[in-house]
Amino acid sequence: MASPTTGKTEANSVIQTENGSGRGPFVILCDHASRRVPDDLGDLGLDEAALRAHIAWDPGALGVSRELSRRLDAPLVYPDMSRLVIDCNRDTAAHDLIPSVSEITEIPGNRDLSDAERAARIARVHAPFHSAIAALLDARAAEGLETAVVSIHSFTPVYKGIARPWPIGILSNIDRRLAEGMLADLADQNVAPLGDNEPYAPSDGVYYTLARHGEARRLPSAMVEIRNDELATASAETLWAERLERAMRAARDHLHTRQGSEHA
Repeated sequence: MASPTTGKTEANSVIQTENGSGRGPFVILCDHASRRVPDDLGDLGLDEAALRAHIAWDPGALGVSRELSRRLDAPLVYPDMSRLVIDCNRDTAAHDLIPSVSEITEIPGNRDLSDAERAARIARVHAPFHSAIAALLDARAAEGLETAVVSIHSFTPVYKGIARPWPIGILSNIDRRLAEGMLADLADQNVAPLGDNEPYAPSDGVYYTLARHGEARRLPSAMVEIRNDELATASAETLWAERLERAMRAARDHLHTRQGSEHA
């Protein structure tokens, strides 16, 4: 099977789980890990440059996710399919689940899909991805394993002509416990400026996976967005994984301290 981030071929298994038996306290998700388009969908009417661009995937996110999985003994789940085929971090009723336009790029292969074609893509990628996450979290709950859920993404330095100054953003919704601890530690690491629900927020419709699998289970949850020019090399991915490992461990320690004081 080709690399999850390169090439265009049909995978034997669209949904990938790495270190599924990891015993650490975190589960890592990477919704936009791959730029793969399966052979039967051709190139969706796009040239190679578009299929390598951020509209197709989150460059660098999988490398950071894998390093975090190794460092934290954390299971990692991701779809080995481009978000141009279907965006697993969107509700199935969302208008941009299968985008016909991404940013300013038209996606001819997604135009005027029938209900049957839309349902087939959901069944092929979206449904099994979320089923795999649910099964993993169910298994960990049955074992009594502590679990916090973190999703890893990357974003573009400029979006529709507007510069984004944050090297990293931490997103949270109703439950901010994990995010606040991570933001505090990243500030101690002199990472600045920090994005707190920047460049996106849950109100932008980008929190679907964590809302469904983290918040719905009342698990500490946070979404990480790293500016993709910060992830241009393998060593840069490792550097950000080191920073995030420290921030995630610090946030967990803070959670334990707070829970202890609440029950004292």
